[in-house]
Amino acid sequence: MTEQKLTLIDLFAGCGGLSLGLEQAGFTSIMVNELNADARQSYLMNRKNQKIIETDDIKGIVKALNSSTRMGNIIKDMHNIGDIDLIAGGPPCQGFSGIGGRRSFSVDKEQLPSNYLYEDMAFVVSNLKPKMFLFENVQGLLSSKWTPSGSKGEIWEDVLQVFNSIRNYRIEWQLVYCRDYGVPQSRPRIVMVGIRNDIDLKSINLIPTGNQSPPTLQELWGDLIDPNYENGGETIRYPSEPQNDLQKRLRGQSTWITEHKYSKHAPRIVKKFQYMIENNGEIPVEMQTKKFSQRLLSPIWDKNGPNITVTSLADDYVHWAQPRSLTVREVARLQMFPDSYQFAGKRTTGGTRRAGNPRAGEFDRELPKYTQIANAVPVELARHIGNHLKTLIA
Repeated sequence: MTEQKLTLIDLFAGCGGLSLGLEQAGFTSIMVNELNADARQSYLMNRKNQKIIETDDIKGIVKALNSSTRMGNIIKDMHNIGDIDLIAGGPPCQGFSGIGGRRSFSVDKEQLPSNYLYEDMAFVVSNLKPKMFLFENVQGLLSSKWTPSGSKGEIWEDVLQVFNSIRNYRIEWQLVYCRDYGVPQSRPRIVMVGIRNDIDLKSINLIPTGNQSPPTLQELWGDLIDPNYENGGETIRYPSEPQNDLQKRLRGQSTWITEHKYSKHAPRIVKKFQYMIENNGEIPVEMQTKKFSQRLLSPIWDKNGPNITVTSLADDYVHWAQPRSLTVREVARLQMFPDSYQFAGKRTTGGTRRAGNPRAGEFDRELPKYTQIANAVPVELARHIGNHLKTLIA
């Protein structure tokens, strides 16, 4: 018996973490929307053998659905595929996240155009009428206000109102913690699922319960620690054999390791990191800076489990065994990307190039590799959600 093909449209896809997890669960991507060229290239270069309709600005999809253009007809004809099974998306969250907000320029959230993209996602869902839709975003959205004098949580109320206005869908939402789904981060996230009323539900709950234990960082990275690493250098072959099943799974068939290049730290920074390693993460006063965050990671979690969340800055975290920040590959593993997954664009960047300058009307931002990975939905979270959604319509 041929297995049913479950179709997926990914909006605001980024480098593809959400899609990858859903694909691992059995969904097939047929269309991707991502505005940033580097993130879109990352998505596509890992799916070279898949036939995927590629779009950049979601405004183009909205416009096409309101027209008889070629793109509009292609999108509308998707109904002939056998009905779209899932539209998934996580509209850009920099205006809502605590980290993104603190690292951006101070403007009211109502002034950021990207903060209204959830309306476009809802419009696409209401027009294409998939069997299900999946919305993901940051915890900060629950308490965000449009203006300083606004009401706490008013933005989330507006989001719910827009999605609840889509006819003929049952909707549930929940705040989940990625650590409960086998991800080595705390990373609280809003997950909203909508399912069409005509679907005969085989489960009461639309969102799966998380009951998976996350790996420790030793279990996740132990095979990546190169005793011969050099400051500013790069490791291109695995330093050791895989030490557990997780490392075997993440390696796949890879024999060479990519994106394991080390930042070139100044001698004073190396000295600082070494002090942190030898003093349980303590930073002496004379070495302290005004950086947002800098923490020494531990190879094992305490009794409360993971207490970190991947950020877009390479030097937010210090490796417990070596006086350095994390490599792109280490951060990718934190998000549970396999080692075969590649990323396009710059390794890192800074200042207004990454954050933009909303006060000056500059909203375009670069998305270097660290930022693409930090913005992604953890692959393992997406896989667990996908496996559950699949049972709802199987």
